[in-house]
Amino acid sequence: MNTISMPSYRPSQKLHPLSLLAQLTSRQTNGCLQVSSRSATWSLFLEQGKLIYATNSVDPFERLDRHLRRLSSQIPTLVSATRVQVRVLFENLPEADYIQNRDYQAIIWLVEQQYLTPGQAATLIEELAREVIESFLAIREGSYELISQSKLGEFPKFCQLDLRPLVEYCQNQLRLRQSSGNQPVSTLQSSLFLNRNPEEVPKTHLKSNSTISTGEPTLIQPPEAQTKHTYTIACIDDSQTVLQAIKSFLDDKSFTVLMINDPVKALMQIIRNKPDLILLDVEMPNLDGYELCSLLRKHSNFKNTPIIMVTGHTGFVDRAKAKLVRASGYLTKPFTQSDLLKMIFKHLN
Repeated sequence: MNTISMPSYRPSQKLHPLSLLAQLTSRQTNGCLQVSSRSATWSLFLEQGKLIYATNSVDPFERLDRHLRRLSSQIPTLVSATRVQVRVLFENLPEADYIQNRDYQAIIWLVEQQYLTPGQAATLIEELAREVIESFLAIREGSYELISQSKLGEFPKFCQLDLRPLVEYCQNQLRLRQSSGNQPVSTLQSSLFLNRNPEEVPKTHLKSNSTISTGEPTLIQPPEAQTKHTYTIACIDDSQTVLQAIKSFLDDKSFTVLMINDPVKALMQIIRNKPDLILLDVEMPNLDGYELCSLLRKHSNFKNTPIIMVTGHTGFVDRAKAKLVRASGYLTKPFTQSDLLKMIFKHLN
């Protein structure tokens, strides 16, 4: 099997993205082409000259989340809580020294947990590749290296994308932007890819694998995944408005929300329902949040249950009090849905 005959590393120089892609295709390259410019780094994973995955370093999880949101209208499992969980699990994982692929690990996890089918993952990968390749074609200067397949190890592969129609599509998009005055288009000749029809938007040919490779990966593995589960979240607050707001933030199939507005009765209701996580307002009449947290920690069933203190105060004394009663976390009002979900999944995982 041929590999591209280029040095493993080239210093910063003028780059011709089309020429690089043409070589990758014609020589049936295996490995990862990594290209760095002043603004970003691109990683193109290849097998026999076909694209397995493409990413770059410019907000990869914002890009992934945007495409997952678009797919959520057809795939009910991609609720907002699932998408936030993906970011909590993978966004801050350290990259390997020589490769960036956390967003691909996130897609693998979504398939393993059955939020996506392999076919849906292939469609997602193609959509992401179009966006990444379009930006890749605009590179004019930088450095590149080819990371060998032996350094990448084995990881699940969901599709193989033909580079030629993918590049044709991206060039057509760039041409449309140029005609509308939105973005400059590459002036490089496209004769490296033959049979190009600029009037059509070609469909990239997906070659889905019938089975997913499950060899032992040498790349960073994702954290131990949670199986799909409905979590019971207890919300204790004397304000019905706050309770309703939290319930609306957690209004999907991942959660059952237990709303409690009487702190005195809260202890018995929590013992009865055994929630997976407790959101506890600090300032309540008769029994404040710190006292209630202390009582819960004395009960054998709730020694390790995540308890998040919710308050508008951010001072050192308030945080010290939360630590003294062994609260798990501290959520400051006002908070967004994203803030709430990140805190919840941080402690559920």
